[in-house]
Amino acid sequence: MAEVKVPELAESISEGSIAQWLKQPGDHVEKGEYVLELETDKVNVEIISDYTGTLSEHLAEEGDTVQVGQAIAIVDENGSAAAAPKAEAPKVEEAKAEPVKAEQAAPVKEAPKAEAKEASSTQQVIASPAARKLAREKGIDLTQVPVADPLGRVRVQDVEAATNAPAAPAAAPKQAVAPKQAAAPVEVNDDRIEVVKMTRRRQTIAKRLVQVQSEAAMLTTFNEVDLSAVMELRNRHKDSFVKTNDVKLGFMSFFTKAVIGALKKYPLLNAEIQGDHILKKNFYDIGVAVSTDEGLVVPVVRDADRKSFAEIEKNISDLAVKARNNKLGLSDLSGGTFTITNGGTFGSLLSTPILNAPQVGILGMHTIKTRPIAVGDQIENRPMMYLALSYDHRIVDGKEAVGFLVAIKDMLEDPEQLLLQG
Repeated sequence: MAEVKVPELAESISEGSIAQWLKQPGDHVEKGEYVLELETDKVNVEIISDYTGTLSEHLAEEGDTVQVGQAIAIVDENGSAAAAPKAEAPKVEEAKAEPVKAEQAAPVKEAPKAEAKEASSTQQVIASPAARKLAREKGIDLTQVPVADPLGRVRVQDVEAATNAPAAPAAAPKQAVAPKQAAAPVEVNDDRIEVVKMTRRRQTIAKRLVQVQSEAAMLTTFNEVDLSAVMELRNRHKDSFVKTNDVKLGFMSFFTKAVIGALKKYPLLNAEIQGDHILKKNFYDIGVAVSTDEGLVVPVVRDADRKSFAEIEKNISDLAVKARNNKLGLSDLSGGTFTITNGGTFGSLLSTPILNAPQVGILGMHTIKTRPIAVGDQIENRPMMYLALSYDHRIVDGKEAVGFLVAIKDMLEDPEQLLLQG
């Protein structure tokens, strides 16, 4: 027998939650084959088996929190793909038959087999990881839980409602056995309210945002930019750009280049604070915030100063697709030096972005609105965008922050300057 363990993931990650088992007991696994999906603070990681054989046992269930180095499954290296289904078939039939007997016979006779029946029968139930976890803590059989979801999925509130059943008191000892589990779920006696546990990633986002607000001297300054020249340049070259590079010429490459140019003039915005020291970074790994169903993630465009407009556009496009498909790796998210976030894609006119620690600067882009602007002695309608720069006032003064935004504005209003950035 060999153990599948949670591998080393990254220096800052020591645990994760099992999001989904990809292999079930009795399944044949090859060395290097994925057996489960682990949700960490930053990304979901698929864990492989280092052994070939039959997966004989799960040592943790979906929704459980597991530590790096912890054994989470057993692989029988002497098992075979053919033998596994035969061994499992009687258990599945027995599991299906037991609930019928439980209704007709005295429940005392079935008590010794309760755990085995629950382990096999609940695998047939569609339930969220949080619901499975809560059911295990309270000793509730998921097959006996009334479901409100029209698709038949057992949710946390269904399990909570089932705690009033006679089986609930028997679960009390199990709650004391698991002190490491999360705090008791919120109880709401209103069926119009749905209680949903935060995902591990959302919990991390919440903690980090509060931490930044309390630790950094964060301040935001604003400016506006006339994007007439950028839009005219894009319109002239968009067709040839797509033909040549197989990617659209968007706004992000212009803003990334402008940010790099401004960072070279104001290097403290590309720095980091460690204790009473400042780490000045002479490289430009630009984070680009991407919204996903699980929350905001910030994949990084490496060495953006060395990349062409086309390379930046391709990089951002590829990272966005990976983010939305939950395929980002830890290397895609670590080590950014400055972040750009574009609330304009959702229609935001103005906002104050929050720093992505340990970075000391973040640029907020917003929606483009055609507004009347004084151009010389004339009033013209121009495509205008508000820009917001949030920065850590501990090392960046107001003069530098304002100068940084003005530098970006100047380069975007005269985009030929961007060609001088290399």
